[in-house]
Amino acid sequence: MSDIVLATLNARYAHASLGLRCLRANLGALRARSVIREFVIGQKTEEIAEKLLLDAPRVLGLGLYLWNVEESTRLVAQLRLLDPDLVIVLGGPEVSHEVGEQRICALADYVITGWGDVSFAQLAAGLLAGERPEQRVIAGIQPPLAALELPYEEYDDADVRQRFLYVEASRGCPFKCEFCLSALDRTAWPFPLEPFLAALDGLYRRGARQFKFVDRTFNLRIDDSLAILEFFLRKLEAAPDDPPFLHFELVPDHLPERLKSVVARFPSGTLQFEIGIQTFDPEVQARISRRQKNEVAIENLRWLRAHTTAHLHVDLIAGLPGETVEQFAAGFDTLVSLAPHEIQFGILKRLRGAPIHRHTKAHGLRFNPEPPYNILATDTIDFPTMQRLVRFARYWDIVANSGRYPRSL
Repeated sequence: MSDIVLATLNARYAHASLGLRCLRANLGALRARSVIREFVIGQKTEEIAEKLLLDAPRVLGLGLYLWNVEESTRLVAQLRLLDPDLVIVLGGPEVSHEVGEQRICALADYVITGWGDVSFAQLAAGLLAGERPEQRVIAGIQPPLAALELPYEEYDDADVRQRFLYVEASRGCPFKCEFCLSALDRTAWPFPLEPFLAALDGLYRRGARQFKFVDRTFNLRIDDSLAILEFFLRKLEAAPDDPPFLHFELVPDHLPERLKSVVARFPSGTLQFEIGIQTFDPEVQARISRRQKNEVAIENLRWLRAHTTAHLHVDLIAGLPGETVEQFAAGFDTLVSLAPHEIQFGILKRLRGAPIHRHTKAHGLRFNPEPPYNILATDTIDFPTMQRLVRFARYWDIVANSGRYPRSL
């Protein structure tokens, strides 16, 4: 039995929730009265409700994201009937905006928008003391990152053995790309480097080898990037037969020589770079407030492909405001010529709160009203054509990204 249960529905079992672990690590004295329960989308709602209620919690903190909101809504509706006294607190990107328009928010007792590390602990302490705040929607407090407890000891031995471990050297993003919720951030904030490296070392000594950095811009602060990469190179040199796997998201047009020299030292199978190009069209870039030096980005992709063993996963988005199929195709062909290992052919989505919504009227954007809020048509791409693009994205994934059909490709 635990007074506080922190729960979410992950997309896959291999994805361990970093958000829940950040919340638990910062509960202070209440940490011992809490437990994390993770589930996977596709599990029966009744089974999830049963397992949650076995803990007899007084407070349930539920993490909401694009991929789990529909199933989570069904779960909260059932819990509301099965245990009316359970206090349900929602948080996460999906419920940080447009709260009044969502059924799940109406079903819950409280919603914390934005950062929850400090605000959830404060709310939970009051609830367990018998205090029920009148305000149902609570704006999360954003503390200095140095004031937060790092969450990495919350990964248990099963996580270390079986799952990707999500880590973050920084939060936020300085760029203003309007399709992304990070456009609302003022900047990117780094965690203090030495405690972060010490936490990575602790995970490594416990046997962790799969690290996925969730930083939006890992290569923004080159000194920190180099320190982290050198940390892993030292581990590699000490045990070359037991290499890590590292995933980073890179800014495409920021790859100085001193970073190149370190990246080139990693052996095959250890590095994966996710690189968001999104569009090569300058007019579309300007329209969505995306700053990108295309020629520099192209040269960096070409260099990474030629001089490193890093696996390159590069993103493009179809359906951006005002972009025609021909404009998108030109960018796609450019990217194909650079031969990254994977091209993620994405379809624009309207994330709640993202500024892309401001183009809806001017560019005839018609989004699916239900998750995942994908674009259905624009003033330059009609619905049947968008459906063709969706199918092509699927075919590209099967034939090209799988790596299984090089002759067919």
